[in-house]
Amino acid sequence: MSILFYPIATEKAINMIERNNVITYVVDFRATKPQIKKEFEDVFKVKVEKVNTEIELGTRKRAFIRIGKSFKASDIALKLKLV
Repeated sequence: MSILFYPIATEKAINMIERNNVITYVVDFRATKPQIKKEFEDVFKVKVEKVNTEIELGTRKRAFIRIGKSFKASDIALKLKLV
């Protein structure tokens, strides 16, 4: 079972892709940062620099995944059809 559910495509999330090389994903509530990093690297074949997580009032957990400088988040966004 995958811990990455779906990407977030709000205006703020798209700006983070363009400016900060960060993809925002809704993830499993029980997922840890190392698990999120490993699965994202396996699925998209990129190097993840950092993972930050946030829980939205007990409803869902978001992961802000910073991609390594040698890769572009915009390329992943194209694969996911976000932009």
